Amino acid sequence: MGQRAAIYCRVSTADQSCERQQRDLISFAARAHYDVVAVFKETGSGVKLDRVERKKIMALAQARRIDAILVTELSRWGRSTIDLLNTLRALANWKVSVIATNGVTFDLSSPYGRMLTTFLAGIAEFERDLISERVKSGLAAAKARGKKLGRQTGQRPKSDRLAPKVLALVAEGRSYRWIARDLGISKNTVGDIVKRTKSVENLPRIATR
Repeated sequence: MGQRAAIYCRVSTADQSCERQQRDLISFAARAHYDVVAVFKETGSGVKLDRVERKKIMALAQARRIDAILVTELSRWGRSTIDLLNTLRALANWKVSVIATNGVTFDLSSPYGRMLTTFLAGIAEFERDLISERVKSGLAAAKARGKKLGRQTGQRPKSDRLAPKVLALVAEGRSYRWIARDLGISKNTVGDIVKRTKSVENLPRIATR
């Protein structure tokens, strides 16, 4: 009996088909004497986060029900270098290898696999630095164009949303402390809502403790 393997096929758009990948991987599994446990097919871009079928394979790996994952190329499996490295490390803990039909095999128990992982870790760090640099550059460019970033002065989404309830409770004669506890906000927030509401002048005087 050969090693147990799961086949993973992925295409980027709905007008594409996984059939060629599936056919090539089944043929590869037969030549390499893998026992195919299941075939998983998925449609989604390389950056799509929610890959349901891939999660199923990871669950099989964690349950020690497979020994290898077969893909046509690593770009079918990993969303990015960082993602690929993270999943490879998780799979290594479960003694599961990722094998691509283009000849790339990630078996982290072997010296070659560990060497590739070290190489990938360097690329992943470089990739993280690039992403960070792009974010900082984008923020700087936006700031240069006069775009204000973050929450602006005067923006109070939560307190503005709760303002009608606060004012209604104040009108009922409830104390600021009671209102704050009931609505899950601070007493100061209650006071601020009342202060910035023009109708506060018409409200009866109440206890603030």
